[in-house]
Amino acid sequence: MKDVSQAASIKVIHYGVSPWEINALRGILEKRFKWSEEIIETDYEKRFVSFLKIPFPISYNEEFFQWFEYKRWDSLKFLLKEMKRRRSNNKAIKIDISFQGEPTIRFIADVDDDQGFKTSVEKIDFILELIPYHLDPNKVPDNITEAVYDFDVESMRWRLKTIFSENKKYLFFNNNWNLST
Repeated sequence: MKDVSQAASIKVIHYGVSPWEINALRGILEKRFKWSEEIIETDYEKRFVSFLKIPFPISYNEEFFQWFEYKRWDSLKFLLKEMKRRRSNNKAIKIDISFQGEPTIRFIADVDDDQGFKTSVEKIDFILELIPYHLDPNKVPDNITEAVYDFDVESMRWRLKTIFSENKKYLFFNNNWNLST
């Protein structure tokens, strides 16, 4: 994995993120990836003052965490929680972290509550052991290309809410995967 990943590029997309926060993020990620960034326009129609998308070009698995190093992962989690703290409960931030693979795994952290947001960030790596259960071919639609997790504040855990398969989108409700129109 190290040989492939050293050449991998990561393009962070953001708005409403301070230069200090971007420099700190760059410091964490540049040790493993070729860094680039794109600043996008703020969408004032949305409820988020800040948005940060980190698309890791590597699969979400135990090898990633060993290669990326847990200390570096903890630094990333600390930075994300600090970004939320700096915005307070009233100023929302949305973080979209994805891991390229078959399927792509995405985590959408957009909880307004400080404690809920911190917990969501802390628990991203906890899902690793649950992925085989969540994506069991007997339980999900065929040919999954992307699995999207949202954080459920009531239960304080990540829930697999959306699956993309070929050109179809499925949402999980009523204990079933339902085709979205």
